[in-house]
Amino acid sequence: MLGFEINSFDCQNLNNKIKSLLFTLSLVFMFFNLNINSALSQAVSGTDLINNATTYDGLEITYKGEVIGELMRRQEHSWANIYDGNVSIGVWLDNRMAQEVNFTGSYKFQGDTVEVSGIFHRTCSEHGGDLDIHAQKLRITSRGYPHRERLDLDKKRWVLILGAITLILWILTLLKHR
Repeated sequence: MLGFEINSFDCQNLNNKIKSLLFTLSLVFMFFNLNINSALSQAVSGTDLINNATTYDGLEITYKGEVIGELMRRQEHSWANIYDGNVSIGVWLDNRMAQEVNFTGSYKFQGDTVEVSGIFHRTCSEHGGDLDIHAQKLRITSRGYPHRERLDLDKKRWVLILGAITLILWILTLLKHR
């Protein structure tokens, strides 16, 4: 023949090595894919989104936080600012989703806490290059409520003491000029 002989044992050994390599690669790919999907199904922090904007750009992410400020209605959609405790990110959502929000955070109200799933845009071409999230799903995790303002009794005492001192000084000044 040609001077070499392929024996069936070597071919079978080669096939087993290829199968083993393919199996190992598929396990690695599966593990990598599961890690990415589980990371994206967990809420991503606003700081992480800003610091790693190119990594998350165009991906579906989940972001959780308090709705703050006013909902800004724009025809069929609304803007909502979601504050995660460190960073506030603008979320573009359908008005039907926006109607689910009862309270927005302000001086007088604790806003609803929401979990938003949607597409993250590092520079959104639809909204002038701003960083935003286009919501596909919104879930209220806890309802907001009005804040009850409590009067600080120490401050009340100081106001009364300083007011009395001011009144006494004003009366003394009037008596001095007579």
